[in-house]
Amino acid sequence: MSVSVNWSYPTSIRFGAGRITELADACKAAGMERPLLVTDRGLAPLPITGKALDILEEAGLGRAVFSEVDPNPNDKNLAAGIAAFRAGGHDGVVAFGGGSGLDLGKLIAFMAGQTRLVWDFEDIGDWWTRADATKIAPIVAVPTTAGTGSEVGRAGVLTNSETHVKKIIFHPKMLPAVTICDPELTVGMPKAITVGTGMDAFAHSLEAYSSSFYHPMSQGIALEGMRLVKENLPKVAADPGDLDARGHMMSAAAMGAVAFQKGLGAIHALSHPVGALYNTHHGMTNAVVMPPVLRFNRPAIEARIAKAAAYMGISGGFDGFYDFVLSLRSELGVPDKLSALGVERDRIDEMVEMALVDPTAGGNPVLMDRKNTRALYEETI
Repeated sequence: MSVSVNWSYPTSIRFGAGRITELADACKAAGMERPLLVTDRGLAPLPITGKALDILEEAGLGRAVFSEVDPNPNDKNLAAGIAAFRAGGHDGVVAFGGGSGLDLGKLIAFMAGQTRLVWDFEDIGDWWTRADATKIAPIVAVPTTAGTGSEVGRAGVLTNSETHVKKIIFHPKMLPAVTICDPELTVGMPKAITVGTGMDAFAHSLEAYSSSFYHPMSQGIALEGMRLVKENLPKVAADPGDLDARGHMMSAAAMGAVAFQKGLGAIHALSHPVGALYNTHHGMTNAVVMPPVLRFNRPAIEARIAKAAAYMGISGGFDGFYDFVLSLRSELGVPDKLSALGVERDRIDEMVEMALVDPTAGGNPVLMDRKNTRALYEETI
């Protein structure tokens, strides 16, 4: 990709192929001298991670990595990461990877200096003000997937290892000080991860766009985010080396995360319990439940989706948009049912209760209750 630019929205973003070479400079700009690179187990041994560690070491910033990160990070991962951060005398975190590595890296930087339990900082009201903001370590984020957009987010998702409930932990200073978006880092993703993360980016923009909350800036960002996914996700699935399309997908991922400040909805409310109980890939789970949720929300969003379809070059209004989603899923190999991901019907009651208290449920344009949420699960499994 030939585009190389610097953005200061919503944080400092260095965007362009090959810009991972600026990692040490980004750490110094964020005030770090001894960063801890946090990534997941799968990425830790790969060449792209080794290169990042080489860059840090050659700049005199040390070579420290923590990779005890599960696909759906939990409080045990967090405790181990905090222990590693403190033992190494680190003063900042390089959050490196997909959503799991990015989220846990941000949470380690946030929690390493706190004295309260992490659950005291759930994204409820002004709970974030309980934190000692002076003890939050700086963060540099380096996404290696194009999906969650956690690199431009002020929160992290953490699973309670005892209850299996996912919680959103929030603080404004969890927003990374510097983000490096280098599309070359996403080239080696397996197709299933490319598809799952890409559909996650689409789900973020779709749900933000559909949410009934008022946030016109996010509304505009969500609209273009959906268009970028429509134009580029099939390209990267077919040709992993298409750097232009990879770059556009990185933009779409960041845009989805910025947009969902407006709100999310039933796609995520249904998906979070499934991921917590079955450890499914979050983006792929979103993709599976997307069509039933669109049908469920149709009375509230039909006119709005028709406008989005027109902008995206899709004819036929809501029906045309819905058919596009079905066609995209089919082209990318997304399963029709959650049962293909190992989800079983005998836990529907449990998932219904978890979905209804999930913070994303409140953003859905149609009110979720036990009856209609159960019907959605029965339809998707």
